[in-house]
Amino acid sequence: VAPQARALLAPYLDAVTSLNGQGPLRTYPGSPSIVRHLLRRQDRLTAIELHPQDAASLKRLFAGDFQTRVIQLDGWLALGAHLPPKEKRGLVLVDPPFEEDGEFERLVDGVVKAHRRWAGGIYALWYPIKDPKPVQRFHKAVREVAAAHALESALALELYLRAPRHPGLLNGAGLVVVNPPFDLAAKCAKILPSLAAIFAQGAGAEGRVEQLLS
Repeated sequence: VAPQARALLAPYLDAVTSLNGQGPLRTYPGSPSIVRHLLRRQDRLTAIELHPQDAASLKRLFAGDFQTRVIQLDGWLALGAHLPPKEKRGLVLVDPPFEEDGEFERLVDGVVKAHRRWAGGIYALWYPIKDPKPVQRFHKAVREVAAAHALESALALELYLRAPRHPGLLNGAGLVVVNPPFDLAAKCAKILPSLAAIFAQGAGAEGRVEQLLS
């Protein structure tokens, strides 16, 4: 990994190391554990999970943690019920399962509704990259709703494991970040090429940074 990329990835690498000590890596933290590791003393985490078994696992993992709350609830409903937070600042990570059709459309509808309640929030919308055409339509939809719903900035960050020539495969993954921090694009432009080189599974592996709205 390039030195600049390694320095930027240090907080994430620390989160992984914290679960494994100095020995070989055997445990990989999920996103709730990574977020929890990054919290400051004044921060708090609300983890929303619909699946009963997964919600129970999260509750066991964070039992007794006063900074973390786990709620068994449909995440799409939570975008309305739990916003805005009392701090008026924060990040909402939306990580749909993409097990049903229409998830890209729900992402667009969800961020519009959430933004209407909390315009100052940062929203990170995760998606898999299989067939690139639905991803392109998703990006277009984000641009189209911007003017009508006062979305001012959005950034697409994508990591390709290979060129997306085979729609049946997971060819990569992406995030659309609404209201991104001002330096996020520059930092990811340094990180993503190194990650693409590490995780490449074929020709066309690359990292992409695209301003959807600015």
